[in-house]
Amino acid sequence: METPPALLPKELISATAIAARIRELGAEISRDYAGKPLTVIAIANGAIIFTADLIRAIDLPLQLDSIMLASYGTQTASSGEVVSRSKLKLELSGRHVLVVDEILDSGHTLMKVFELLKQEKPIDVKFCVLLNKQERRRADIRADYVGFEIPDHFVVGYGLDYHEYCRNVPYVGVMQE
Repeated sequence: METPPALLPKELISATAIAARIRELGAEISRDYAGKPLTVIAIANGAIIFTADLIRAIDLPLQLDSIMLASYGTQTASSGEVVSRSKLKLELSGRHVLVVDEILDSGHTLMKVFELLKQEKPIDVKFCVLLNKQERRRADIRADYVGFEIPDHFVVGYGLDYHEYCRNVPYVGVMQE
């Protein structure tokens, strides 16, 4: 078994700041989708914590599904190759779809999700990310809802991991050397 990192990450975004921003995002999404059939799709595993908190801040009826994709493997940067590891369970035709991910980095993952979802004929597809790392963008895609803009650091916590460790850290932090 691999040994977990010895040090906790250095805090970049506090748990308090994350909670406040999620309330704001939830209110914005609630206004934008009022009266519309909404399906939220979490990209697992990383976005599960963010999605759970976000959907509780959305004051609308909604459906929830998840899809598992991966592009990092054991690296600290996206490989550029996105692999789908699961399928959606819900029908998306005639629904507005909000994809939730923890981070928009290279953009390869969200581009792959968009390509997969448009085949299901939803009314539209929008993206909500907790973190946006613009300077690493490789794909022509943007998020419609962004929690925080961050610099080009390898971050963990609040769902983001390093070899599956640190997902349960309640804040977003930078791994220390």
